[in-house]
Amino acid sequence: MRWSGRFDGYNAAAFRRDVISGVIVGIIAIPLGMAFAIASGVEPEYGIYTTIVAGILISLFGGSRYQIGGPTGAFIPVLLAVVLQHGYENLLIAGMMAGVMLILMGAFRLGSLIRYIPRPVTIGFTAGIAVIIFSGQISNFLGLTDIEKHERFLLNMREIVLHLDRINPYSVVTAAVGLIAMLAASRWLPKVPSSLFCLIAASAVSYLLYQGQVATIGSAYGEIPAALPEFAFPDITWERIVALLPSAFVIAMLGGIESLLSAVVADSMTGRKHDSNRELIGQGIANVVTPMFGGIPATGAIARTATNIRNGAVSPMSGIVHGVFVLLVLVAFAPYASQIPLAAMAPILMVVAWNMSERRHFMHLLKLKTTDSLVMVLTFLLTVLTDLSTAVAVGLVLASLLFVKKMAETAGALKVLPDQRRKHPKVSASAVSETSDCPQFSIFTVEGPLFFASSGAWDGMIQDIRERQPKFVLLRMGKVPLMDTTGAEQFAEVVRTLQREGGRVLISGLKPQPRQMLAKIGLFDGIGADCCFEHTGPAIDWVMSHLELGTCAGCRQFAFRECVGLSGGAAAAQAKPQDAGRAPVPSAPAASAPS
Repeated sequence: MRWSGRFDGYNAAAFRRDVISGVIVGIIAIPLGMAFAIASGVEPEYGIYTTIVAGILISLFGGSRYQIGGPTGAFIPVLLAVVLQHGYENLLIAGMMAGVMLILMGAFRLGSLIRYIPRPVTIGFTAGIAVIIFSGQISNFLGLTDIEKHERFLLNMREIVLHLDRINPYSVVTAAVGLIAMLAASRWLPKVPSSLFCLIAASAVSYLLYQGQVATIGSAYGEIPAALPEFAFPDITWERIVALLPSAFVIAMLGGIESLLSAVVADSMTGRKHDSNRELIGQGIANVVTPMFGGIPATGAIARTATNIRNGAVSPMSGIVHGVFVLLVLVAFAPYASQIPLAAMAPILMVVAWNMSERRHFMHLLKLKTTDSLVMVLTFLLTVLTDLSTAVAVGLVLASLLFVKKMAETAGALKVLPDQRRKHPKVSASAVSETSDCPQFSIFTVEGPLFFASSGAWDGMIQDIRERQPKFVLLRMGKVPLMDTTGAEQFAEVVRTLQREGGRVLISGLKPQPRQMLAKIGLFDGIGADCCFEHTGPAIDWVMSHLELGTCAGCRQFAFRECVGLSGGAAAAQAKPQDAGRAPVPSAPAASAPS
C-alpha cells in the first residue's frame, strides 16, 4: 500500500511505534476521561465515549500528525454551567453547534486568527480555569455529601464551608493515598501513567481496608455500560439553538484555542508544521459526531499530545489506536471501573489543575507590573468569579484598548534639521535650537502608525507652524508603516491646515500602504504630485532652490550648510563665530542634504 499526506512513507515499523504510543496514551486517557466528565456534571461513561469517538475522528480529519483529542480540563467550567442551566441533552446540542462553528472557521480559513488572542488573556483564563477545577474537587477529596453544585466559584466555596462538619476521613485517606502514589510515580516512574497508579492505589486501599465507606462511581452514577451507546440524533429546535448560542460560541472558541495551542506544542517538539484550518475542521467534525454517541465537547489535549510524541508516535494512527484501545478497555473492564472511588478522581484532577495553571508565566507577568499584568489579573478574576465568556470578552476588549493606547502614544511629529557636525549629515532633533531654526523651512519626522486614535500626534507640529509660519513644510513619512482611513483623513486635514497657514507642504519617504491610502482620499490632487519625494535630500534641495532670497539675506540661523552663502557669504560667517567649526559650504545650493 502506498501512503501519502500525513501518512507519507508509512510502514510496519512506524505502525508498531504508533501502536505502542497509542496504547500508552489510551491508558492515560481513561481515568482523565471519566474524571473530566464527572467534574463537568455528567456521568463518567460520557467522558469515555468522547475519548473514543472524538479521539478517532480528530486524528482522522485534523491538521496535525500527533494531535490527541478528547475531553479536557479547560472545558469543565463551561460544560458544568451548561449542564446546570440547560441539562445534559442541551449540552449535546451545544457541542454540535460548536462543531459547526469550528468547521465554518476552518472553511473560511480563520485558523490563523486565533493566535492573535493576547497571551495575557490566555494565561489569565487558563489560570482561572485551573482554580475552578482544583476547588471543584475539594468536596470529593474530603468526602462531603449533599453538596449542591453552583455556577459561581464563591457559591461553591460557601457550600463546602457549610458542609465541613461532614468530612469523611475514609475519603481523605483514599484521596491522600492516591495523591502520594501519583506524585511518587511521576518522580520515580515517569514513563508509567501516574493517574493509573493513583486509581490502583486508592481503589486497593478503599477496597481492602474499608469497603463500602467511600462513595464509588457505581454508587454515585450507576454501573458503567460495557459498550458505546446507540446512535441518536438530539432533538434540535430553534428555541434551543437561540438559548444555547452563547454557550456554543464559547465552546467553539475555547476548543479552537486549545486545539491549536496543542498543535503548536506538537510542532515545537517535532519540527513539523500543522495545518491550522484543517485542524479546526477536524475538531468541528469530531464535535458534530460525538454528541450523537452521547459524548461531550472535545478538543486537542496538550499533555496527551506531548505524551504521544514522547512515546514515539509517527502519524495520526497513534490517535486512532488510542481511541480503539479505550473502546476495548470499556468493553472488557467496565464493571471494574464502576468500583473506583470518587475520592480517587479528586487528586487526578487537582494535579491536572496544578499542571495547567501556568503558575510560572502567571507570576512572571505579575512581577512585571505592566498593562499586560492588569489584563491577565482581570481575566483571571473574571474567570473565577463570573464566567469564561465574560472574562475572555473583557480581557480582549481591555487588551485591545491598551494596545491602541500604546500605538497612539508612539505616533508623533518631531521637528528636525540636518546635523552639521557630521560629514554626511542626517536629520536630528538635537540640531534644532533657538539659534538654528530656519524661518522659511520646517522639517518634521512623522513616526508611528496613523490611525483613528493618533489624532494627538499633530498638536505640537501645528502649534509650531502657526507660531513660525514657514513658507515650506517637509513631512518625512518614512517611519509611518501604515494608515487607516481615519488616519489618512486626519493627515489630509493637517495638510489643509498647513496650507491655510500659508505654507507649501512637501512629503518624502512614503511607504506603499500609506501612499495608496492617501491616493484613495485624493490628497495628492490638493498638494500636487511634484511635492512628493522618495528621499529627504532631493526635497531639501528643491526647497533651497525656491527660498525667498530676500528673507535669507542677513539671516543668522544657519540651519542648513547652504545658509552661509544665502545669507551673505563671508560677512555672515564672521557675524556668527560660534559656527566657525562647521565644514566649508558652497555659496549656492548643493546636494549635501541628508537622505
